[in-house]
Amino acid sequence: MNSESQIKKRTLTPKVMLSLDAARIQWYHLKAIIIAGMGLFTDAYDLFCIAPIMKMISHIYYHGDSITTAVLSLSYAIALLGTATGQLVFGYLGDRVGRRRVYGICLIIMILSSFGCGFSVCTSSRSCVMVSLGFFRFILGLGIGGDYPLSATIMSEFSNKRRRGAFIAAVFSMQGSGILVSSAVTMAVCVAFKNFGGGSKADGEAPVEADVAWRLILMIGALPAALTLYWRTLMPETARYTALVEHNIVQAAKDMQKVMSISNISDETTTEPPSPSPPPTYKLFSIRFLRLHGRDLFAASANWFLVDVVFYTSNFLLSHIFSSYSHNPSSSATTNVYDATFEVAKLGAIIAACSTIPGYWFTVFFIDKVGRVRIQIMGFFFMAVIFLAAGIPYCWYWSKHEQTKKGFMVLYGFVFFFCNFGPNTTTFIIPAELFPARFRSTCHGISGAAGKLGAIVGTVGFLWATREVEDGDDINQVYPDANRMRTAFLILGGVCIAGMFVTYFFTKETMGRSLEENEHEHERDKNVEDEEIGDGQSLAST
Repeated sequence: MNSESQIKKRTLTPKVMLSLDAARIQWYHLKAIIIAGMGLFTDAYDLFCIAPIMKMISHIYYHGDSITTAVLSLSYAIALLGTATGQLVFGYLGDRVGRRRVYGICLIIMILSSFGCGFSVCTSSRSCVMVSLGFFRFILGLGIGGDYPLSATIMSEFSNKRRRGAFIAAVFSMQGSGILVSSAVTMAVCVAFKNFGGGSKADGEAPVEADVAWRLILMIGALPAALTLYWRTLMPETARYTALVEHNIVQAAKDMQKVMSISNISDETTTEPPSPSPPPTYKLFSIRFLRLHGRDLFAASANWFLVDVVFYTSNFLLSHIFSSYSHNPSSSATTNVYDATFEVAKLGAIIAACSTIPGYWFTVFFIDKVGRVRIQIMGFFFMAVIFLAAGIPYCWYWSKHEQTKKGFMVLYGFVFFFCNFGPNTTTFIIPAELFPARFRSTCHGISGAAGKLGAIVGTVGFLWATREVEDGDDINQVYPDANRMRTAFLILGGVCIAGMFVTYFFTKETMGRSLEENEHEHERDKNVEDEEIGDGQSLAST
């Protein structure tokens, strides 16, 4: 009986948590979505503008020749490596010193490093430019990485139970807007510089002004983040962190009453602070932690790894598909620098507007009706079907018939729709709901870092698998052999099938449950298991 009362005492939920779970949708919820979402907007802008930027740099510093595979791989991977590092470091700090204290720092890093990328030193030596750009891209990645776990955790802890999934998905959906705006800004800058600065010189070299254009595109990415910095610094600490990690329920109630209309917590703001709760009975990565949360951490990390392999590889394959189906491939060395960059950005804008953004908002609408697990399995399933439908007949059908080109592009566009109306969004949501408050940001960061490792595997692996062939007619062509394209599709289909199995067997549903219910379910299951073991040992001894 004594142990039962101790368990109940440990699992008591303060009224402020219950009030947050039951709170109606308010202005502050929408304000938090915008403030947190602008960080994801900036993340997407900075991560996805690099493809047209590298196209422009290849014309300016490499005179239209292909950048070497090693340099190109490092250019893409450096920001992803910084992002993974930032997710681990700032995710951990978010649990140790508080979400609010670290949140503003991440945004400041993104703002300063975006300007740093634009001011990359040197204008004549391409080695100097690439090293400088790589340094600032890594620092930028640190800020982007920190923004992932903190934005998801903060939004989950502010949300009510009924619409929590939609709120977190709405924050993540700002990535789609960031990708679209990044492409739109790139196209606008290219048109402006082409019209007022002139195109390529007679010998095909890029004009001097082009070196300013790509820097301007990168620096514009800092503006949305700068506009929300002030409002981010005014956000209070989340009530769940204050109450459950700092053990200050009175302050948590007061903070929430300042920004939200919440009933039934007046007694918690007037009573004396309760005695501190007993210290956590287990630490991160302890045996008890692994028994309680190891399966969830594995599932969240594995699914994020798998979906990022697919998502980032698909973006590279898309560039090839567009180039091979276009009558004026953007890879041509004689193409005007602005036209080549414009075409790459236009492709990104089309995919964002027609596939990516609709996929995000379908998730926002259905996430709290269908559930996270079902949407994730559905997304993996349809992506697998699309990749297999593209890969199996690719050699004898898709690559041979001129009339199938538009149909293939539409088919491939559905990959991005079901990626975002599926695992790309749900892998961002689930880690913010499964873990205890004192580990939530850290575990989200670990899961996200695994995802960025998958992104590095996808991008670098694709670049090396498609590097230039030194002999024959295949020089400067990406995936010149239809068999290799077919292999890529089949591998990605297999990765999606693996994601379905990991989700089905290891991922738990969190829809309609409070964050505390998810945590206490693990502890109750563990206590029942311990009691069963103890009873079995007692019977054996008698």
